[in-house]
Amino acid sequence: MEPLDERAIRGSFVNCSKGEASRIRMPAGFADGGVPWDDLDFLGWTDPGAPQRALLVVPGDPGPTGLVLRRPEAVRSTAMRSSMCRVCLTDHAASGVALFVAPLAGPAGRRGNTVGEYLCADLACPLYLRGRRQPKLRLVRREETLSLAERIDRAMTNLAAFTARVLAG
Repeated sequence: MEPLDERAIRGSFVNCSKGEASRIRMPAGFADGGVPWDDLDFLGWTDPGAPQRALLVVPGDPGPTGLVLRRPEAVRSTAMRSSMCRVCLTDHAASGVALFVAPLAGPAGRRGNTVGEYLCADLACPLYLRGRRQPKLRLVRREETLSLAERIDRAMTNLAAFTARVLAG
């Protein structure tokens, strides 16, 4: 992903007001250059000032698209189940995947309409795809024959479909 500045990120959000976008806190390490742009296909983080708010910035034409998401409250599960992220298809223990809900863009979102998607709870799909991060507990072992480039293409296609659902408002 090409590095973005704060202005480009704040201006990319499509499902919140400009005022709300101005109050979003940037991801940890953003100010001091600690974002690993070369390892990212999209930028995802939890707002440090509002832990129930998560954010995604997805590159595309004509520019990045930012989505504000609501994340569920933390729920501790002792069940030995697995869940799969619907973007990167990484298997996690149940707590490693969360249902994120996004208000739709435009009038539909202002009326309270939303769509949801199951994503890696830490929004680190690009790092899982590259093997830079491993799920904490892996209950299911699946070996893929796709190359890294093919897995990234698949993840970005899945994320683009979710983004399109938000934009369809």
